[in-house]
Amino acid sequence: MKTSNVLVLILVLLYMDASTEWPTHTVCKEDNLEIHYKSCDPQQDFAFSIDRCSDVTTHTFNIRGAMVLRHNIKELYVKVDLIINGKTVLTYSETLCEPGHSKLVFCGKKKGEHLYYEGPVTLGIKEIPQGDYTIAARLTNEDHVTVACADFTVKNYLEY
Repeated sequence: MKTSNVLVLILVLLYMDASTEWPTHTVCKEDNLEIHYKSCDPQQDFAFSIDRCSDVTTHTFNIRGAMVLRHNIKELYVKVDLIINGKTVLTYSETLCEPGHSKLVFCGKKKGEHLYYEGPVTLGIKEIPQGDYTIAARLTNEDHVTVACADFTVKNYLEY
């Protein structure tokens, strides 16, 4: 009996070690709108949530996100790609943190510190496009090192 327990434990540990992808997390799933994400950083996953799926279709909605920083954030850049059928159709990039000009409260955080944000986000769009698509988001620091990245899958069948 004990030998079989040890064997099962070894197999579980080997399987966990062989896995190279993080699980897909559900942000929300309501009626005709689903949003899921998966970390694309092989070394770190993170937590992200919103209150209700229906809030995303409004101009401003509340989010929560948390992670432990593996790199300093002196400067922080975001790049977001909208991908439909495997092709990038839109790219957006912006500087979020730079010396003397920071748009976020966590600019200046150091490696090992906890990053937690809870509050409003404004997308600057009036409606979420219909269909199935991917939004690839990547945050990089001043050394061009990935601070966090995720691929969001959106399935929207809402009619406006």
